[in-house]
Amino acid sequence: MAGALLLAGSIQAHHSLAGVYVMDSDKELAGTVVDVKFVNPHGSLSVDVKNADGTSTKWVMTLGSATALAQRGIGKTGPNAIHAGDNIKIKFNPAKNGSPLGFLKTVTMPDGRVVQISGGGPNE
Repeated sequence: MAGALLLAGSIQAHHSLAGVYVMDSDKELAGTVVDVKFVNPHGSLSVDVKNADGTSTKWVMTLGSATALAQRGIGKTGPNAIHAGDNIKIKFNPAKNGSPLGFLKTVTMPDGRVVQISGGGPNE
């Protein structure tokens, strides 16, 4: 019984986006894709963003699972493929602690199409 309670708590904690991200705030940036990982339980997208002073910051976006992304047509191939070197715009929920981390909501592709990655819900 105690094991089940611990497991239930860890599952809920794992899916608590509100603990890490500002869920009622969106931020937008433009940059170049460094890498993208389509893995379970959560993928990631790293984007190099140029700062006003000429330096750059590597932002890491948390994605949904590879399975959930594939159900939306997002992956390594196809019309919604994201690759290293792509110049994109991203819309995301920023990290509460101000670090260059976010929960990705949309990507504006190099051709101008906007691809919905997540609605920002707790189970995405």
